[in-house]
Order: sequence, then structure tokens, then C-alpha cells
Amino acid sequence: MQRQTQAYLYAGATVLCWSTVATAFKLSLRHVSADALVFYSSLVSAGVLLGITVATGRLGQLREWRMGDLRTSLVLGFLNPFLYYVVLFRAYDLLPAQEALTLNFTWPMVLALFSILLLGQPISLRAVLAMGISFSGVAVIATRGDLLALDLANPHGVALALGSTLIWTFYWIYGVKDRRDPVMRLLVNFVFGCVFSGGFLWLSGALAVPAPTGLAGAAYIGTFEMGIAFVAWLRALKLSRTTAQVGQLIYVTPFLSLLVIAFVVGEPIYPSTLAGLGLIIGGIVLQRGG
Repeated sequence: MQRQTQAYLYAGATVLCWSTVATAFKLSLRHVSADALVFYSSLVSAGVLLGITVATGRLGQLREWRMGDLRTSLVLGFLNPFLYYVVLFRAYDLLPAQEALTLNFTWPMVLALFSILLLGQPISLRAVLAMGISFSGVAVIATRGDLLALDLANPHGVALALGSTLIWTFYWIYGVKDRRDPVMRLLVNFVFGCVFSGGFLWLSGALAVPAPTGLAGAAYIGTFEMGIAFVAWLRALKLSRTTAQVGQLIYVTPFLSLLVIAFVVGEPIYPSTLAGLGLIIGGIVLQRGG
């Protein structure tokens, strides 16, 4: 099998995994709190990533790490999985899955904005126009199409969903110069994330074993959203002739996710969600020069 064909297969498997996780988030939150879901799914993910690192012979790399590497992973683990997923899962708890999913998909534009502000990257007219298009999509979703009224359907939920993109942006910017093996780095990040999320639950007096249905959801999220999908995506990028050849498949994810949400969760998909998603993706494509 040709390398590019393998790359598409790995990328396709990743997109299929990511297309189900919004539904998994929403269904799991019916049986377990957002904070507990972060802890148990992170715990599962750490176990999955540990198995992958052992199977691929990466674990020995830890001997080469310095104290500064551990400090970096501690900060990254605090940002993601701990803080990022606490905020994201609380957004899913408050919003319809379709809205939380679509608002969270604005992270490429938030990343572009903060790369300009924090990293001093030059700004172009194309970038300004692209951001305007994408963030107009946010307004459409947040108001459910009633732009003139400017009445947010759920201000707290919208703020959390958009806040998760800020956390992801800072996570990416902080780790952009980290040259350690990405799978090994993610494993240690998740170990620290488990410590933070477990400690948070314990301090809040909410540390308890959830119902079996909640644990099953956490196992699914930890295995696929936080574990296997990431490794498969890295493999796709490594095998592909160019990043763009597999990167374009990401735009399929939210539309597949909406189909799964409609059929499994039972949410009717709002026209405002589709319109807003179209604007968000249009802005991202324009900003990337596609």
C-alpha cells in the first residue's frame, strides 16, 4: 500500500473518531459531572498512551528528560487536559452539543489572532477579513440567527465554549517550541492532568466513582478523543507527502459530527448552526489561503 494511501486511511480514521466525540461528551454528561468526566477520561487516556509508548519503545526517552522538560509538561498538563476539558465539558453541559462543537471549532482563528498579538506575526487584509467572517459565524450561532436582537441564547455556555479555544491557543503557543516526541510528551501531560483533575475533585469533595454508564463514556472519550485519534493523526501527517493533503479532511469533521448528534443525541440541527459553521470554516479557509 502506498504511503499516501496509508496517510489518508489514518486521517480518515481520525476524522471518524473526532466526529463521534461531541456526541460522547453530551451523552456522558447525562451520567457524570463535567469535572469527574475530565478526571476519568484523562486517566483512561494516560493508560492508552502509556500502552502505545511501551509498545513503540518510546518510554526509555524519559531518561533523557531534564527537570525543565518536566516543568514544561506540568504547565502543559494544567492547560490540557485539565483546564481545557473542564471548561469545554462545562460548555457541553450548558449548550446543545451542536453549538458547543461549532463554537469550539473557532480555535484556528483564535490561534491566528493571538499569534499576531503575542508572537508578533504580521497581519494582512486577508487575515482581518477571514477573522471577521469566522467571528460573524460565532455571532450567528450564539444568537441562534437573531442577530438584530443580540440576545445570546446561553451567555455562560457561549463564554465557556469560546474560553476553551483561548486555553487551547495558550497551550499550543506555550508548547510550539517543544521538540520532544509528541506521543511521549502527551503521555506526561496527561499524567499531570490526572493529578490536577483528581486533586480538584478531591478538594471540591466530589471525588467518587460514577455510574457504569458514565465510566463507559469516559473510557470512550479517553481512548478515542484523547488517545488513539491523536496518535493516528500524527501518523497521517508523517506519511503524507504534504500536510495540506490530509489537513483538508479536518473540515469534514464538524459536518459529520452534526449528523451523529442529530441521529444519536436527537438534537434537531438549527439552521443557524449550519450557517454559522459555514462562516467559521469559510474564514479559516480564507485565512489559510485555501
